[in-house]
Amino acid sequence: MKKIILVQTVLTLLFVMPAFSQRDTNSNPLDIVDTLNQDFGMFTKDEILNLSLRFDMTHYTRKKPKDEYLNAILTYHINKTDSINKEIRLKSRGEMRNGYCDFPPIRLNFKKTEFPNAPDLAKIEKIKLVTHCEYGNEENLFKEYLIYKLYSVLTDTSFRVRLVKMTYINTFKKSKPINTYAFFIEPLEMLAERINAVEVSSLNLSQKNIIPRMMDRMAIYNYMIGNTDWSVPNQHNCKVLSSLNFNYSSLGMIVPYDFDYSGLVDATYAIPYEPLGLSSVRERRYVGICRTEDVFIDAMKEFSAKKEAFYKVINDFQLLDEKEKSKMINYLDSFYEDFDKNHSIVKKIRNECSSF
Repeated sequence: MKKIILVQTVLTLLFVMPAFSQRDTNSNPLDIVDTLNQDFGMFTKDEILNLSLRFDMTHYTRKKPKDEYLNAILTYHINKTDSINKEIRLKSRGEMRNGYCDFPPIRLNFKKTEFPNAPDLAKIEKIKLVTHCEYGNEENLFKEYLIYKLYSVLTDTSFRVRLVKMTYINTFKKSKPINTYAFFIEPLEMLAERINAVEVSSLNLSQKNIIPRMMDRMAIYNYMIGNTDWSVPNQHNCKVLSSLNFNYSSLGMIVPYDFDYSGLVDATYAIPYEPLGLSSVRERRYVGICRTEDVFIDAMKEFSAKKEAFYKVINDFQLLDEKEKSKMINYLDSFYEDFDKNHSIVKKIRNECSSF
């Protein structure tokens, strides 16, 4: 008699543990045989994962439930015949994209279970999945994915991401599956563990409460990609952490996320923050704290040194259309053209910075 068990994995991708293989069928996705052992390296590998999500897509796209979890089955396809399954729950998330997009971003939720081969992941129960906004239009998703990768070129104090090839299967009614791409964002708990830090929950912060070199790096990066949709107060599209290392002061560490409103993505729905008086999100504005000219000149050295690495990340990405790649490169070129002997880039941001 075929043994029926509930696969105890978290995404079955996030850790090293005994896994389960099956002959994949839609009729009973939990018929499994214990034969497989793999390390999936969720955020340590770059290979595209092949996944499926079975859930009531009709309810999800109509109601976009942010407060209501739906039951789902997540499947990792090892090859054409073998797969691993996990019963999970999911709901929609996000603000603007939740209301605007045909298919809003997803938050996946997993019940607690034991992970003897990866105890550091046992406490992680939720993970963000960035999805396509409109079916058939994946360019913006790819560009936002690349922005996360670009920031990781600068620093390990960044959210890692993993690209997936996703098949969405509607359990409410028989319909053609949706085959598209998405990407996972490293959970904050995992990031904090990796950099030996803890989350700062206080929302009563300013840029003065952040380690200066980290604050400047993030602010300059957001300027480079044309993103003004962030602020330290209320931790809007950025997270503040406190280092557990003794060589740091009481100042916080900062990590940005959610880049869909950036000029480098240039989403059709993105509009600039009205009080800034910008004509479009493609127009840059520095919203960081003011520093001396020497401090900014020194901070720009890191960006100058990483220019070719930034461009390589974009050019090496196979899934993005060449025209979109060129558009991204040209936008970055407009940032780097002010890296001259007169330090024009520094003069620009010092004219726009704030004292807070």
